[in-house]
Amino acid sequence: MSGDPEMECFGPAAIYLRKPERERIEAQNTPFDAKTAYFVAEPKEMYLKGKLLKREGGKATVETLCKKTLTVKEDEVFPMNPPKFDKIEDMAMMTHLSEPSVLYNLKERYAAWMIYTYSGLFCVTVNPYKWLPVYDAAVVAGYRGKKRVEAPPHIFSISDNAYQFMLQDRENQSILITGESGAGKTVNTKRVIQYFATIAVAGGKKQEHVPGKMQGSLEDQIIAANPLLEAYGNAKTVRNDNSSRFGKFIRIHFGTTGKLASADIETYLLEKSRVTFQLSAERSYHIFYQLTTGHKPELIEALLITTNPYDYPMISQGEITVKSINDVEEFIATDTAIDILGFTAEEKASMYKLTGAVMHHGNMKFKQKQREEQAEPDGTEVADKIAYLMGLNSADLLKALCYPRVKVGNEYVTKGQTVPQVNNSVMALCKSVYEKMFLWMVVRINEMLDTKQSRSFFIGVLDIAGFEIFDFNSLEQLCINFTNEKLQQFFNHHMFVLEQEEYKKEGIEWEFIDFGMDFWPCIELIEKVQLKYSIK
Repeated sequence: MSGDPEMECFGPAAIYLRKPERERIEAQNTPFDAKTAYFVAEPKEMYLKGKLLKREGGKATVETLCKKTLTVKEDEVFPMNPPKFDKIEDMAMMTHLSEPSVLYNLKERYAAWMIYTYSGLFCVTVNPYKWLPVYDAAVVAGYRGKKRVEAPPHIFSISDNAYQFMLQDRENQSILITGESGAGKTVNTKRVIQYFATIAVAGGKKQEHVPGKMQGSLEDQIIAANPLLEAYGNAKTVRNDNSSRFGKFIRIHFGTTGKLASADIETYLLEKSRVTFQLSAERSYHIFYQLTTGHKPELIEALLITTNPYDYPMISQGEITVKSINDVEEFIATDTAIDILGFTAEEKASMYKLTGAVMHHGNMKFKQKQREEQAEPDGTEVADKIAYLMGLNSADLLKALCYPRVKVGNEYVTKGQTVPQVNNSVMALCKSVYEKMFLWMVVRINEMLDTKQSRSFFIGVLDIAGFEIFDFNSLEQLCINFTNEKLQQFFNHHMFVLEQEEYKKEGIEWEFIDFGMDFWPCIELIEKVQLKYSIK
């Protein structure tokens, strides 16, 4: 416990939310010389704390705490804030607001496992890469109905304020969660949904199980959508073991009184290329490795697969296990989520069969006919398995791949294919099957979450795929990075540029600050190229 009466309502989580009263009192009594306490730029450490020795000739000499003397340009030293600002909850309240003061504050809070920090209008989260007890029922209750200034920084406070503003202003609200891959966007999105599902419970009896209908309460349904979407839409990347490879906008709908009414999910840009290609330090979508755990032997038999992912080249180009993920536990969560969401037994079996069929696609072999460029099947065993799982005729499938029909004018003609062309067709087919199955799944989830109750307002939560830079960047990654950059420029423009224009209109004395529209020419270039090719 923190020993602070105001924090008792948060229980064991208090020490992870606010520094103890004792520490605050000690900081106020710590000796501090504002004239000599400075941060100094340093190539390896970025910034170091130190004591300013002298300034002359546009240079500044600083002695760091580790007794290292540095002489740098005058604009490379930054005044430190008094100790009372150490681990401050809202960095906008600092006397000296600079890059090193922000970084040190986040670092010191992170060292005390205080991962949430306000920066003016925004909440900054630093991923702890471990489980912290700051999301339990006591914490939810602690933030319920409190204004932002009345409680420590937390994603629950942002959520509750959005909820209160919705009820007060009778307007829809949106929460944007952005950052690079591995920053913790998806986890915080789940926490926002958890919060609304807890505080706005509609009440009433749990519904009896009817195949294809909702099982349990709406809040259970909304929370259960995550494991299923993560199994089919998340994967290990270089930077993140559970990276969302698609964007999603979740609308939580409320009735007039603020009770949970329904929900719907809109998805964007599933990374299809991951189905057929992964870098050496990555893996494909979690569902493939969940199925090959052998946790459900009947599925292994039904899908005609083995428990060895290396038997399937398409999903084993990179790693097949992740230290931080237990595929058996995750498969149980996925399977349970499918049942909670009310998919019928037939739909569930079809989803698994299509997933198995996608795995088999990478094993199809073709060879060149003698004295011809035309490709032909090199054995039909794999095609037979795919056709069985997808409910197709094996001969028709192979004929369509090797001799596709194309429309020329008003007629259809049969076109010959070389081996590379057929292999490309196979990859394109399995990517398309996977994407269409994913989108169908989202449509079905939305149908089940639509309770037909009266909707008055909604709170939207946008969780997009994180930006990353790889050794080899796919088209999807370019689109993801482009989307993130466009959102950042939108954010900068509305929060900073328009705000400063308002100051100018009101005659407030203000030195205009350029918040960086440096990437706008690049965004415009990509948009113009996109428009040019879409018109063609």
